[in-house]
Amino acid sequence: MVGMPVQDVPWWRWRTNVRSALHMLSDSAFQRENWMSGSPAYGDVTDAVYRLVEDTWLDNWSADKYVGTVFRDAQEAALVDSAVLRVLRIVHQVGADAPALTYLQHPNWPEAVQASREAHVLLAGNDGEDPDEPPRTLEVLAAMLRAV
Repeated sequence: MVGMPVQDVPWWRWRTNVRSALHMLSDSAFQRENWMSGSPAYGDVTDAVYRLVEDTWLDNWSADKYVGTVFRDAQEAALVDSAVLRVLRIVHQVGADAPALTYLQHPNWPEAVQASREAHVLLAGNDGEDPDEPPRTLEVLAAMLRAV
């Protein structure tokens, strides 16, 4: 995986999925350009939420449970928890399969975007990557997850 130090995070595939979701959830311009247009290259909001909580079950317990396996420290875990809680609160209010516009117009969406951005910036920086690079497509993400 380009730029990601696999050796210090044993469950790096889970981290890759969480990072991918946070990246997309943290970028309002990306959301307008890709989710609103229905671009299949990146999936939709529901896909991002699924990657965020799929393997980790962060919808059931704290990211703190994964310090040392998915997350490097308590700071990463706390920021991920904050993002997950904000995003899931909106998902539960509007429904998991709501159109992208419904999420983006939700009054608390900017808070979810900001919390996701804070988590994304920290995790990307800790992985030696530029947080302002565009999100990776689902095809690139799948190739990364097959690596190593």
